[in-house]
Amino acid sequence: MQNTSDRPEISIVVPVYNSHECVAELSRQLEDALKEFSYEQIMVNDCSSDSSWEEIQKVCAQNKNIIGINLRKNGGQDSAILTGLNYARGNWVIIMDDDLQHSPYDIPKLYEEAQKGYDVVYANFDSKKQKLWKNLGSWFNGKISEIALQKPKEVYLSPFKILCRGVVQEMIKFNNLFPYIDGLIFQVTRNITQIPIEHHKRELGKSNYNLAKSIKVFLRMLFGFSTMPLNIASYTGFFSAIVGLILAIIYAVEYFTGKADVTGWTTLVILILILGGLILVSLGIIGRYLGQVYLTVNHQPKFVIKETLNTSNEKE
Repeated sequence: MQNTSDRPEISIVVPVYNSHECVAELSRQLEDALKEFSYEQIMVNDCSSDSSWEEIQKVCAQNKNIIGINLRKNGGQDSAILTGLNYARGNWVIIMDDDLQHSPYDIPKLYEEAQKGYDVVYANFDSKKQKLWKNLGSWFNGKISEIALQKPKEVYLSPFKILCRGVVQEMIKFNNLFPYIDGLIFQVTRNITQIPIEHHKRELGKSNYNLAKSIKVFLRMLFGFSTMPLNIASYTGFFSAIVGLILAIIYAVEYFTGKADVTGWTTLVILILILGGLILVSLGIIGRYLGQVYLTVNHQPKFVIKETLNTSNEKE
């Protein structure tokens, strides 16, 4: 880690994945927007398949306020953000995307609101310039997070936000191999607010976010920060047992009253298939939790760094 002397006021953590077109322009806008602040920019290359790391190397050579981190393998956006948080030295830490849909010129607005005493300030996008399925996915994840994370209904879990240093320091202590940044935030603090910020149209490159990645993020939240799947499995099993008991009583009465005949085989087969499916689903849910515990106790690294730029521990 870097020396803590001359701590910057703001650190900006940007996960970068296949966005070589945006790196230089994003860095230029950050430099212009934050010229009144002491700041550092941390760009984490999540094992991009394009020339993103080469672009990061260029901007790091031009501006020593920019820290470049190159990961050995792709761990996903949240893992890349967590990597950057481990290097952030600022009193306040901004998390934002690499595609310029989050404008660097809005950072002072988040900073100003945070000075009112909040630990975290989210950007609230009234209108998001993205595909419909992404908006639907955000809405669904938000509803689930109200249950899993006890998120207030009015708070939108935006990827553009500012966090105080105290919250960041607690977040990086968590030994979670499948991090979900918003989940970590709600584990640490409830002193959270949001302000309206414009969501800009992507002008450079194309989105790297797809339905599979959205589902992956959803599963990280659900299994990493909640026991809700286990509760659902338990309730479903209890309900199935009650239904089975009622049917057993009905069939027993029919048998002893002489109303029973050979009919009912279809019902029996259907019940076996349904109950068997429920059992397998429940075992799968339990297995997922056990798998995460297994990987954690075997000390699988949360992220693996290949090289860094403009830090005190650069690698060749």
